[in-house]
Amino acid sequence: MSSLPLIVLALAGLCTLFALLWLLCRRLDNYGFVDVAWAYAFAPLAAFYAWFGPGWYLRRFMIAAIAVLWSVRLGSHLLKRVASHHPVEDGRYVQLRQDWAGNFGPRMAGFFQLQAASVVLLGLAFLLPVFNPAPRFHLLEIAGACLWFLALYGEAIADAQLAAFKRVPANKGRVCDAGLWRLSRHPNYFFEWLVWVAFFVFALASPWGWLAIIGPASILYLLLRVTGIPLTEEQAVRSKGDAYRRYQQSTSAFIPWFPKLPTSAPNAS
Repeated sequence: MSSLPLIVLALAGLCTLFALLWLLCRRLDNYGFVDVAWAYAFAPLAAFYAWFGPGWYLRRFMIAAIAVLWSVRLGSHLLKRVASHHPVEDGRYVQLRQDWAGNFGPRMAGFFQLQAASVVLLGLAFLLPVFNPAPRFHLLEIAGACLWFLALYGEAIADAQLAAFKRVPANKGRVCDAGLWRLSRHPNYFFEWLVWVAFFVFALASPWGWLAIIGPASILYLLLRVTGIPLTEEQAVRSKGDAYRRYQQSTSAFIPWFPKLPTSAPNAS
């Protein structure tokens, strides 16, 4: 099967699933579950491409395996977070309710369809390698798999450190600046972006693999300029005030680096 039918079938299937999800979220009155669905959607997409792709079977298995493992880990992490706060909705969607007041339903339905399209677009990193017939792994594919492992491990550590910090009752209302969070205000975002860099490096070994640059480029833009760091930090400043402002002054926003000022205990708000 050629790539175009696979893309069309994938897009049609995901658009249908996200439309049904929109109906469910409307019933639950919590649109934050779309983040969970977005993360989980890459697993069946990568498996679908690997199953029908005509390339070397070990390469198809490899790209599907790393995509599914990343997708399931991220989706499960987000599901736990969103479900634990339900029915309280993520602040980003509360803000969208205000911004889109008067036309919220149709605009949110369109937003869900954009999420489906973005999964297919970013999924080029999983599509291109399954058409590569070369019967051996390229050095770029080995490098991409190694980078993927390091990035996934780093993201898991960052998530675990933040979760452990929040479990301590005395830390309520405080800024987490321990572990990786002492080197970056958003180490989870940094390692998530690094995962997409790894997918891109893996895809580079295949014909037209350079097109997969859209993954890390898009994710970086969203994290730095749109729904990632800007909205997260607006919420953090509202909830933690000057403590978070001091944290912003001392700690790198994205790339882990030495803090500008020494920190000891987490700052109280």
